[in-house]
Amino acid sequence: MKTQSKINQLKVGTIISYLRMSIQVFIGLAYTPVMIRLLGQSEYGLYNMVSSTIAMLSVLRLGFNNSYIRYYSIYKKNADIKSIEKLNGLFLSIFTCIGMIALVCGLFLANNLTIIFSTGLDQREYSVARVLMLLLVLNLSISFPMSVFENIISAHEKFIFLKCMVIIQTILGPLVTLPLLLMGYRSIAMVVVTVVVSIIVNLCHIWYVLVVLKNRFVFSKPQFSLFKDLFIYTSFIAIELIVDQINWNIDKVILARYKGTVMVAIYSVGYNLYMYYQTFSLSISGVFTPRIHKIVNANTSMTEKRRELTDLFTRVGRIQFLVLALISSGIVFFGKYFIVRIWAGKGYDDSYIVAVLLILTVTIELIQNLGIEIQRAEFKHQFRSITYFFMAILNLIISVILCQRYGAIGSAIGTAISFVVANGIIMNIYYHKQCNIDMIYFWNKIGKLSLGLIVPIVIGIGFVYVVPPKSLIVYMTEIVVYVLIYTFSMWKIGMNEYEKNLFSSLILKILHLGRIK
Repeated sequence: MKTQSKINQLKVGTIISYLRMSIQVFIGLAYTPVMIRLLGQSEYGLYNMVSSTIAMLSVLRLGFNNSYIRYYSIYKKNADIKSIEKLNGLFLSIFTCIGMIALVCGLFLANNLTIIFSTGLDQREYSVARVLMLLLVLNLSISFPMSVFENIISAHEKFIFLKCMVIIQTILGPLVTLPLLLMGYRSIAMVVVTVVVSIIVNLCHIWYVLVVLKNRFVFSKPQFSLFKDLFIYTSFIAIELIVDQINWNIDKVILARYKGTVMVAIYSVGYNLYMYYQTFSLSISGVFTPRIHKIVNANTSMTEKRRELTDLFTRVGRIQFLVLALISSGIVFFGKYFIVRIWAGKGYDDSYIVAVLLILTVTIELIQNLGIEIQRAEFKHQFRSITYFFMAILNLIISVILCQRYGAIGSAIGTAISFVVANGIIMNIYYHKQCNIDMIYFWNKIGKLSLGLIVPIVIGIGFVYVVPPKSLIVYMTEIVVYVLIYTFSMWKIGMNEYEKNLFSSLILKILHLGRIK
């Protein structure tokens, strides 16, 4: 019965993840153009620039989020409740200290903005940026200790509550912010709302852990062996976090320094589309983290583990590819009209190129993001960290050089090159050789699925060059036709029986819920 409950949590958690993702994307697509027009291109770029600067302080997490689930899984397997309680206390202590460090670092940055942005901002922008940075660093410093409670809920596989809270946070922020923007308030009001909503959600997490899960926190002197093991495990994840920040946030800081806030706004529009795209992949993979740790820690042979991990990796990767291939190809064929004519408006033509560069090159990583957790569970994430570190340095160098000449597109090219080399070549070899994943089998299955893309791509090219949309009605009609052709082609050519049954059952459940309502 308990096992069945966990399976239901996993299934419902996955469904809610996609519901949350759909809501997040819908709100983002509807809310962003309003925000751009009410704030103006310059302040929108300023808001994104400050957010990216503070986000880089999140590297102080040092990978402890992932390590909690790892050690919890080990202690849970041995039914060691006392060690779990000590683990809770240890992580809360660690993250509280990290939060204090983040606060100090943020205060220093807020009072020394000229070091970062030089002459890229004018006096008014510096004044607004300082206030935004103080508010965001306060929110970040609070989020560090609060993330422990979220990790505990995730480790208990209570995905329904966790995902529902994310949905509430996703809806509540824009719902409160939009009236304030319409009343004339600007970016500072947006950040104040973000801080307040985050605090409310964090309080709900605390209540769930203490009252519903009845978890205890025992604060005692940790064993040296545990602390040493924890440090070794998290040190390489910390490198990954630094790399991620360089790849995804440093571009905005560089652009602000050399090109100003308007160029940051152009890059941010393309980057936001990438973030929505990425969400489709992360929504499903996140709920499989505990299962991966169970497979790795099980008392089975290496052959059996390789079979189970390869099967899970391939099944999830194919499902992710089905979704991501539709979205990425759709952005290639229909994205420019959407960005310039519907969403961001005139002056954002280069945002389309930024979005395409980021989305196409990151797809390899996104259909394989279960591999990241497999590496961590097997304690083999060091290689990825080192590889990504050098690729991030290359990205930084290329971006600094190209952004001064090509602006936002130059920064995107640097990021795209680093991802093709790191994810497309190096990590695939490592997965196959060291991580118990048969990548030849994986790409063989992805290749067979890709055959279903041939017809949609031909149709998409025809829409772009033969019958380009002249009106919104024609544009929407072409999208509907493209989605139908993609679905039919994938069903007939690409999908296997498991995937057909999975999607059929999902559609039947949705129809059943519709009848109940």
